[in-house]
Amino acid sequence: MGTIFILSIVILVIAVSMSMIGKGGGNFYILAMVLAGISMHNAATTSQLIMIVTSITSMLIFHKHNKVDWKLALVIDPPTDIMAFIGGYYAGNIKGTTLKLIFAILLVAVSIFMLMPVKQKNIKDTHKLGYWKRKFGENEYVVNLWLALPITAAVGFFAGAIGISGGAFKIPLMVLACGVPMEIAVGTSSAMVAATALMGFLGHSINGDFNPHIAIPLTIVAVIGALLGSKYAVKSKPKNLKRLFAIVNLIAAIIMIVNVIM
Repeated sequence: MGTIFILSIVILVIAVSMSMIGKGGGNFYILAMVLAGISMHNAATTSQLIMIVTSITSMLIFHKHNKVDWKLALVIDPPTDIMAFIGGYYAGNIKGTTLKLIFAILLVAVSIFMLMPVKQKNIKDTHKLGYWKRKFGENEYVVNLWLALPITAAVGFFAGAIGISGGAFKIPLMVLACGVPMEIAVGTSSAMVAATALMGFLGHSINGDFNPHIAIPLTIVAVIGALLGSKYAVKSKPKNLKRLFAIVNLIAAIIMIVNVIM
């Protein structure tokens, strides 16, 4: 009980921070649970459940402030969800240390991309197959579906296997490859996290990795954190969100690498 209490406090802080930047927070949830002695596979499953509930909570707030591009989410998210289930199901065949290492490497790559300056894309009228000119509110951007769909499918597999939401990779995809404004990418990501996490959770649960005695109390605490963080996020500057997003990813990657080595 003492360990769960301390872990709950840590999860609360993580939930507040992650909901502020549109991430599911699976990387930090997993890290906290692994350091507390929970197995990688159980931590991944618990993390998925937490993200299902917290992302729905955050999404409702972002939607209220018109920060969720639903049409974009419905187009690029399905490949992620399908592959998340497959990744979660087959994760039982992968060693925990291997999952940690893959996870850390991917986070380092994302951190580097997000620290790069993003230039505003010029919107062009194009009728080429696979290029979708999207208008959302006062924003316009062109989505390259030839690039977006394969990447989201790959993201889904690793997200489901490792126990994260995929938001760490979808946000850079939307911002860098599709020209989506950071604040819209953050809000839209929060909407996509729930579906991806659900599919990953189902895949893991089939293998018997779900522990309700750990997952339920931590999920309740995380919901409170998500409410607090999301309310602050809608008032934050996009540039600050982007920088914070990159820094927390890099910190998580370093800690995970150290954990694997030791």
